[in-house]
Amino acid sequence: MRHYGESACPTILRAVYWWVKPVPRPAQTPCVFLCLLFAVLANAKAQTQQPPEPPAIFRAKVDVVLVPVVVRDKQGHAVGNLRREDFEVFDKNKPQVITTFSIETSGSAPAKTAAAEPMEAPTGERKPPALPSHFVAYIFDDVHLSFSDLAIVRDAAERHLNDSLGPADRAAVFTTSGKTTLDFTDDRAKLHETLSLLRPQPIARPPGQQCPDVSYYQADLIVNKNDPRALEAATEDALGCMNLDPPDANLARPAAQAAARSALTAGDTSSRLSLGVVGDVVRRLSTMPGQRSIILISPGFLTLVNVQPGKAGIIDRAIRANIVISSLDTRGLSTAISGGDASQAVQPAGKTQYQSAGALASEDVLAELADGTGGAFFHNNNGLVEGFKHLAARAEYVYTLGFSPQNLKLDGSFHALKVLLKDPENLSLQARRGYYAPTHIADPRETAREEIREALVSREELHGIPVGLRTELAKPGESGAQLAVLVWVDVKRLPFRKEDGRNCDDLAVVSALFDGNGNLVKDAHKDIQMKVPDQTLEDRLRSGIIVRNNFDVKPGSYRIRVVVRDSEGQLLAAANGAVEIP
Repeated sequence: MRHYGESACPTILRAVYWWVKPVPRPAQTPCVFLCLLFAVLANAKAQTQQPPEPPAIFRAKVDVVLVPVVVRDKQGHAVGNLRREDFEVFDKNKPQVITTFSIETSGSAPAKTAAAEPMEAPTGERKPPALPSHFVAYIFDDVHLSFSDLAIVRDAAERHLNDSLGPADRAAVFTTSGKTTLDFTDDRAKLHETLSLLRPQPIARPPGQQCPDVSYYQADLIVNKNDPRALEAATEDALGCMNLDPPDANLARPAAQAAARSALTAGDTSSRLSLGVVGDVVRRLSTMPGQRSIILISPGFLTLVNVQPGKAGIIDRAIRANIVISSLDTRGLSTAISGGDASQAVQPAGKTQYQSAGALASEDVLAELADGTGGAFFHNNNGLVEGFKHLAARAEYVYTLGFSPQNLKLDGSFHALKVLLKDPENLSLQARRGYYAPTHIADPRETAREEIREALVSREELHGIPVGLRTELAKPGESGAQLAVLVWVDVKRLPFRKEDGRNCDDLAVVSALFDGNGNLVKDAHKDIQMKVPDQTLEDRLRSGIIVRNNFDVKPGSYRIRVVVRDSEGQLLAAANGAVEIP
């Protein structure tokens, strides 16, 4: 922890060599005019239910629920001309006040890489090459995929990558079994080699290899919901596969119950594993700078009540990291949804019913992940190549609505969300379906760390605190060089807290380097505790302070990202830079 007080000021003063003009004081306003102004503002507030536009200050909003929304016209094109007042949000059927509103466009250019004012890049410095700006993680659910479906979808993925991978794109391959992975790269040969290694990795035995053959969906009805009809259907199946007569139902029923318990255990394990990998990839992708997308390739899987909070947590984490999850149902127009493969033997009516219902229920997780994060859900279609192309292209416009729940109980309960358009004519809407209430108050220190981490991997330049960025290169050679990252902070603009006649605030200053594939190479974190008298702040620190971090780097192209956060006002600043080490 670095402390800034009276004794440290000479050192700071020697480090400061940028001058920031003091902000002029506003002219004195007559009292009568102020009174009239307050009266007008109060009257305007009473006549409108819409909250004012939020000020241009970046604060932590740990109590805000974020809801991505995609609105499409009759032709399926995303609509991008709507405003905050065009939407309505309901939490458990109770209307909410939309306190934050933003719109992201897929065609937005990444944040500029020039140094932030007031610092300027040294003259004669070579312009660094373009760095990757779009990262797509492909997750193949090899735990649930059949061999035939996996072979078809693998071929479609190869054709898609051949046609779509551009110079600013990086792709990664992950599997829910964890047995085949490839981190982000633009190497097509490595991508195709990894895809060729994909194989089904089931945890449960394939359908038709058990006696009786009880699906995960049917097992949930039997074990968790005590559904007598589901048990009777399994018993009927047991009578057939065990070659027993109807009077022997008492012998077949225990076998059906045992098969249900086994299927439930295997299904729980498979679903938890697949969903857990999605969460892991969200965390991995959240460290990549630029636009970030996930494409989940799966036939779907059930997420029962005990798994639902985990799914909601993944959606919430993806929203806050600005990650879009899209999903592709590999079954296409498969007859599994309507009762199974026609080439197989005729199934009992009860068994067919549960297979069909289970197949439909398995789609829910794919739809919810897509709807909840502003992604797309490609299903009931055999054009898988077009499906990949459609999913890799993010929606042109994604609105993010935010609201602060009132009197939210820390009970972990599910809150169903509904988003409506006030004028929905000829428009369709895709939005998050709900969220789970927290079970405890968030730790402010953990919240601060998470907020810094999210800002670090973003490309957006934030201006909650005036900052500047500059680099200095020393000792260049064949093996590398030492790179100094200098961060200037205008401390006079900080929202200090008065304590014993001093101005108190804490600063966290983080500098990070990302390589040409967008991977985090190195980072440095410095904490600065400030307790500064008024006179020192006015006379000696008026030009700000400089925080320096040194990195030993190898030759190559790097993106630089700096984030500054203060603890008192929870303000954020972020700036971008780029450098090429010869």
